[in-house]
Amino acid sequence: MEFVIQEIPVEQEPKLINRKPEWLKAKLPAGENYFRIKELLKENNLHTVCEEARCPNIGECWNLGTATFMILGDTCTRSCGFCAVKTGSMGFVDEDEPRRVAETISKMNLRHVVITSVNRDELVDGGAHIFANTIYEIRKRDNFCKIEVLIPDFLGSEIALNIVLDSQPDILNHNIETVPRLYRRVRPQAHFHRSLEVLFRAKERGFKTKSGIMVGLGESIEEVLNTMTDLQAVNCDILTIGQYLQPTKEHLPVERFVHPTEFEFLKSEGLNMGFKHIESGPLVRSSYHAADQI
Repeated sequence: MEFVIQEIPVEQEPKLINRKPEWLKAKLPAGENYFRIKELLKENNLHTVCEEARCPNIGECWNLGTATFMILGDTCTRSCGFCAVKTGSMGFVDEDEPRRVAETISKMNLRHVVITSVNRDELVDGGAHIFANTIYEIRKRDNFCKIEVLIPDFLGSEIALNIVLDSQPDILNHNIETVPRLYRRVRPQAHFHRSLEVLFRAKERGFKTKSGIMVGLGESIEEVLNTMTDLQAVNCDILTIGQYLQPTKEHLPVERFVHPTEFEFLKSEGLNMGFKHIESGPLVRSSYHAADQI
């Protein structure tokens, strides 16, 4: 299949970049389930990446019974150029957090939960034991809720990764985020091949694996396709592809708004490569339609 990207005339670029196109408009979060979940999270002093990362699909996902909990605090030791989560050092670990997360999930009656975290590079295990304890606590209360973990790279520690895998999540997710050429600008403390290694090791242990890519940061479509090929080389099962949106003026600018037809093209190409499932669209985020993917 041949696909040609239409070039954007130079004189139109500022207008297009500063004003979101129609296909990027999301509905305001609403619904009884949405407000109930919001109150439960506040009562239990818990964080979700849905809120911290300002996800445009928060209302839809919460009302459909899917949520993404962010454990290990709300402060990240890394400074990725795309991320809305604040940067700094927490200095402590809340060992009771797994219990509170599990009890909240039980009250929310979720059918699919995603557990993610900030990077905690100052910890010996990167916080892997909190991931594991959270999974154990959820399983104690609910054997039907599917558990997906969206993990950091743990600085490449196989020991830390195995701590998480030993707790038997249903899906191991680690986002590649962008193409190799842009790593220094987009993920300065991460390494492309280290992230691939995380997915490779999980697949070697028999887990269903998942990853995600953002577009609109200055990559070419050829670079995206090459990155997808790299993910297929480590037998990644599920892929999400979404539009990068600048969370604040201090973050990396949007280089281009990618048209929905390009997302459809990338999905088609990815399925032909061998991915078992692909979510590809302007508003797609890592946890979008996560319950259906499993």
